[in-house]
Amino acid sequence: MRLAKFFLFSVLMTGGLALAQSQVTIAALMKTTANPYWGAMEQGIRAGAQAGNVNLIVQSVASESDVEPQLNACLNLLQRNPQALVVAAINSVNLLPCLRQANQRNIPVVDLDANLDPAVLQRENIRIAFSISSDNRRAGASAAEYIVAKLGQNFRGKVLVIEGLAGNVTGAARRDGFIERLKQIAPNAQVVATLPGDWDRLKAANITNDVLQRHPDLAAIYCANDTMALGAVEALFAANRGGRVLVVGTDGNSDAIRSIRDGRLSASVAQFPFLVGQRAIENVLRVIRGQPVESRILVPTLVVDKATLEANRDPLLQYLR
Repeated sequence: MRLAKFFLFSVLMTGGLALAQSQVTIAALMKTTANPYWGAMEQGIRAGAQAGNVNLIVQSVASESDVEPQLNACLNLLQRNPQALVVAAINSVNLLPCLRQANQRNIPVVDLDANLDPAVLQRENIRIAFSISSDNRRAGASAAEYIVAKLGQNFRGKVLVIEGLAGNVTGAARRDGFIERLKQIAPNAQVVATLPGDWDRLKAANITNDVLQRHPDLAAIYCANDTMALGAVEALFAANRGGRVLVVGTDGNSDAIRSIRDGRLSASVAQFPFLVGQRAIENVLRVIRGQPVESRILVPTLVVDKATLEANRDPLLQYLR
C-alpha cells in the first residue's frame, strides 16, 4: 500500500514538473491601454493566456505617440526570453530594431491589429508569424454604407473624414475604405476635408469645430476610431448641432457604446478588439507547437447603432467590451 502511494505521489510530482516546464511564456506589447480599444484587446489577450495556461508578460506605453518608449519596452521584453512576441506597433517602423532581434533569436512575432506594413517588413527582411485584425478597409467601407443608408442613395451632402495618426497603416486603410466606398455608392457626396486627428479626442473636437465654421451644412463625419468620434460629438453638441450631423466611429469601445445608447454618437464599426487579442494568443500557441496558421487572420466587424444594441440579437455583441 505504501509502495502504491509512493508510486502515485511520484507520478503526480513528475507530471506537475512536466506541466510547469512546458508552460509557454508569451510577451505582449500594447499601445496605451488608457484607450478603451487597447484595454479591451489586453483583456482578450489575458483571457486567451489564461485558457492556454500561458505565462503572460504585458507592457504598454502612456500614449499613442510614444514611439521611442515603445521600442525600449519591446527590447526589454526580449530580455525576458519569451517564446513569442505579440506587438501592437504605434507605426510601421518604430519597432523594427526589436523585431529584427526577435527574428535573429527565432522568436515568433505576431502583428496585432495590422499595424505593420507588409512592404516595409519585406524591404527590411523581417518575418512575422501572422497578422491578426479586422479588415480595416472593409470597416471604413461599412461606415460609408451606413451613412448612405441613413441619408439616402441620392445623398449629396458634405462629409468630414478624421483620420488617425499620419503614417499609421490601420487608420489609412479605414480612411481609404470609407472614401472609396462613398464614391461608389454616393458619387455626388462631397468629402470637404480629410485630416489627421492623431487618435486624440481633443484634436478631433477642434477639427470638427474648425470645419463647421467653414461648412455649417456638414451632414456627416467619419472617424477612424471612437475616441476621435466622441470628440467630434462633443464639438457638435457644443455648437448646437448635436444629433443633426451623423457621426460614425470605428472600434466599438465601451465609451462609444455608452454614447450610442445615450443617443449622442450615431454608430460605430465594432472591431471586437477583445476577440482579436484572444484569437492572437490561441493562434500563436499553434505556431509555437508547430501547427499551421494562416498568415493573415481576420476577425469580423459589425456596425453598431442604437437599434442594434436594443435588438441585442447579433451573437458578436457578446464580444463588446
